Amino acid sequence: MTEDVPVPPPGGIPFPPEVSARISAALAALPEGYQPRTRHRDGQVPHFTNRLIAETSPYLRQHAHNPVNWHPWGDEAFAEARRTGRPVFLSVGYATCHWCHVMEEESFEDPEIARQLNEDFIPVKVDREERPDVDAVYMTAVQALNGHGGWPMSVWLDADRRPFFGGTYFPARDGDRGAPKGFSTLLRDLAAIHRRDPARVARAAESITEAIRAAMSGPTGTGPLPGTEVLRAAQAFYARIHDPQHGGVRGAPKFPSSMPVRLLLRHHRRTGDASSLEMAVHTLERMAAGGIHDQVGGGFHRYAVDEFWLVPHFEKMLYDNALLTLAYAEAWQVTGRADFARVVRTTLDYVLREMTSPEGAFWSATDADSEGEEGRFFVWSEGEIRQILKDQAPRFIAFHGVTQRGNFEGQNVLSVPRPDEREWEALSGAREILRLEREDRPHPLLDDKILAAWNGLMISAMAVGGRVLSEPRFVEAAAHAAAFALDRLRVNGRLQRSYRDGRTSGPGFLEDQAFLVQGLLDLFESTFEPRWLGAALELAGQCEELFADREGGGWFRTGPDHERLVAREKPGHDGAEPSGASVALLDALRLHSFTGDDRWREVADRALRAHASVLEQQPAALHEMLLALDFLTDAPPEIVLAWPEGGPPPAGMLDLLRRTFLPNRVLAGAAGGGAAEALGRVAPVARGKVAVDGLPTAYVCERGACQLPATDEGSLAARIATVKPL
Repeated sequence: MTEDVPVPPPGGIPFPPEVSARISAALAALPEGYQPRTRHRDGQVPHFTNRLIAETSPYLRQHAHNPVNWHPWGDEAFAEARRTGRPVFLSVGYATCHWCHVMEEESFEDPEIARQLNEDFIPVKVDREERPDVDAVYMTAVQALNGHGGWPMSVWLDADRRPFFGGTYFPARDGDRGAPKGFSTLLRDLAAIHRRDPARVARAAESITEAIRAAMSGPTGTGPLPGTEVLRAAQAFYARIHDPQHGGVRGAPKFPSSMPVRLLLRHHRRTGDASSLEMAVHTLERMAAGGIHDQVGGGFHRYAVDEFWLVPHFEKMLYDNALLTLAYAEAWQVTGRADFARVVRTTLDYVLREMTSPEGAFWSATDADSEGEEGRFFVWSEGEIRQILKDQAPRFIAFHGVTQRGNFEGQNVLSVPRPDEREWEALSGAREILRLEREDRPHPLLDDKILAAWNGLMISAMAVGGRVLSEPRFVEAAAHAAAFALDRLRVNGRLQRSYRDGRTSGPGFLEDQAFLVQGLLDLFESTFEPRWLGAALELAGQCEELFADREGGGWFRTGPDHERLVAREKPGHDGAEPSGASVALLDALRLHSFTGDDRWREVADRALRAHASVLEQQPAALHEMLLALDFLTDAPPEIVLAWPEGGPPPAGMLDLLRRTFLPNRVLAGAAGGGAAEALGRVAPVARGKVAVDGLPTAYVCERGACQLPATDEGSLAARIATVKPL
């Protein structure tokens, strides 16, 4: 044990004075009755406290009482590495990551492994959701070294932040979980190599860093704009990998994002191709019927570990539920199916009930684990159900596939083997009884940080879901969250990445800016309140100033006020979340339609040219960007509603529009007088659009050229029917 960075003993915090003061202040600010999340502790008193106690991230706080002398990411840690000549051990994860918890319990709470880390390395913890830029750089290294990645991510760096070795989860010791070499042995070997052969370490670090820079440099280009052939190629690709029996992509695990339902719905609208609609609908059906869908509480788990959508990985992420809400809402518009509308409603109800802060913003995620077991909160034994539901139990058991043997470690993940909407409704009371019973169980950990990007996605989901289902409470929730983001998530006008306990974590990234712009645009189309469109225009303008690659087209993930890492990422693919580039591109096209400002069309054209080669060679890599390409290659109408001053919006016209699947359009509306003038200032598309003969009037235009005004629903339906993809 060296003397400069010892393991903190019980009751002591032997850090430099300025660090000690920061930690002491953080401890004093903890709420009364606070209990640290540690798996090995003596009563209620933590044995150790490290620097992470001063952080806001729930994930970092989870590790604040490990015996590992963790540093948060920052200059202090790397200065210490340089001063002591030690490498940095970087561990990256997130609060609801099951295998992160496993590695913490096995290794980071083990005193001997902690001693190795503290003596031979400078240990650094990063929450990937607060620092996606750090995560992306070192995940690129891990994927290059291993051919795959994941969390927890474990990377060894030199004092210049360059990686020289990396992986994901490591069992604690040799032979654990069948591993020939455990984490403890790996630490010993890497420390020895670093001491014995620093030149070899430097060569590896330089080589890996160059590979990272090449991989993250992103697309550039000035070639022709891609066309509809890219959309056809993407559809053909998904047709080849579609699972005709269970929906989604063949094999396991199954992720909701792997089959881009919204793209397939658009392809069906564009071409009439029945197989595109079948793939989309079948995937949504099977997900809704599976255990990945929380049949009792609503919402979706992160992914299914099997090919049937039956047994989920039980964590719930805000972004999954936002994106799936949009997919089910659009599928309802196409099919009119009551079960799809139900999924939209129950998912949003779940978010309002369990994922919404008192201020109206949305929390990030819930854990897979509770009571030390994965999925414990969500599963049921047959005996429990019979005891709780009594006479209703046999019918419920038959409908939800419950057996005495169970389908997950002797327990039952509820599913719907034979969907029947009438039977679903008949059993709604029984499900509510179980939900209330479940509320008395210890809940999974809640990651209650508020991320700007994910809030943008959920604002879209609430706004679109509320408009499509004619449920004002969802639109109101979107408005509350948007007001929070604009008020509390901006510091001196600059959008921040996250918020928790009254503190923000630092400047936002491309996806924060782009996703919030998208949410504000969707909220404007659901409320017609000009302030939301005005805020979207302001944030989109900042997005260009901060992130645009003016030479190569597209956007960087980080701005000039972000830390300079060993590489600067230019997003070139979509994952479980869309890339900021994909969403920013569609934002630009929508803003062009609202404003007629060619600046936005030029922004979109440059980005599409930059990504053209990827779209043409690997269209599935940018499946969300294909939504923007579908918009661009369509004939997106501008629809403006006008009604007499003092009167209500035209309910019949709004009802027609909410039921119609017309994804590539912009929608605005205002009463006459001052409201129309206010709208016209931010949305030139609405200028001069007035109520004809004192009647509610709809204008359907294309690039400013309008059809004859429509003053009733039938006429509006006829105008919309003429809008066909190019």
